[in-house]
Amino acid sequence: MARYQIIIAYDGTHFQGFQRQGSSRTVQAEVEAALRSLGWQGESILYAGRTDSGVHAHGQVIAFDMDWRHTPQQLLKALNASLPEDVAASRVQIVRDDFHPRYDALARQYLYRLYCQEERDPLRERFQWRVWPPVQGELLHQTAGLLPGEHDFAAFGSPLRPGGSTIRTVYRAEWQQTGEQEWIFRIAANAFLYRMVRRLVFLQVRVGQQKLSLQQFENALKIPQPLMPGLAKPNGLVLEWVQYEENDLKSEGLNKTLSVSGEEDCG
Repeated sequence: MARYQIIIAYDGTHFQGFQRQGSSRTVQAEVEAALRSLGWQGESILYAGRTDSGVHAHGQVIAFDMDWRHTPQQLLKALNASLPEDVAASRVQIVRDDFHPRYDALARQYLYRLYCQEERDPLRERFQWRVWPPVQGELLHQTAGLLPGEHDFAAFGSPLRPGGSTIRTVYRAEWQQTGEQEWIFRIAANAFLYRMVRRLVFLQVRVGQQKLSLQQFENALKIPQPLMPGLAKPNGLVLEWVQYEENDLKSEGLNKTLSVSGEEDCG
């Protein structure tokens, strides 16, 4: 018996989130069904964080104990042969017996894609949020520049447990323009509040559209206070990676001291 760590990717379009819930189609349920077909007898896999309905992942991390008599690479191939087309495992390794993908995480990074266009584009909207009117890039950059550091993000998300802390440390937050009216937002932190990334994206877009002032956004970071309601759509959000080793930085420039957080992660 060994504990395996596997990195998985999934298209969240047709899932009711990651976590198993009744008879709904979820990523966890599909992965567990595939593992059972290979002889796994556990009750529940461990995972780095819950993603909401419609949210995607490139680097979700799961772990489980299994008596597998072949190589990890053979487990990877067997698992992918049993998974549906919208879920795939990309890497497998044996880890220490007490490894936990959530509690051992030092940092997580999400990315969010959007484009500015007045009319619908069905071929882009599966993985991007369409916004209109267009955003002003300089305002996006200024708003993202306020996020790094330790803040009380109570105005931008909620803890999953009543009375849980709303303080999080952001290591990086930046917007990148990838086309004439296409943008990617990346944010790395020790952990995230429930729907925090989608809320942050929504409010930054409103600043970029001059529907919310930069000062209002900054004030809510200093002293939590109500801001306009709303969330960015889930289809633009991707859990990009989870980091476990301080000497294995996933992104150039992410060189701040990382701290462990046992909080549940759900961007």
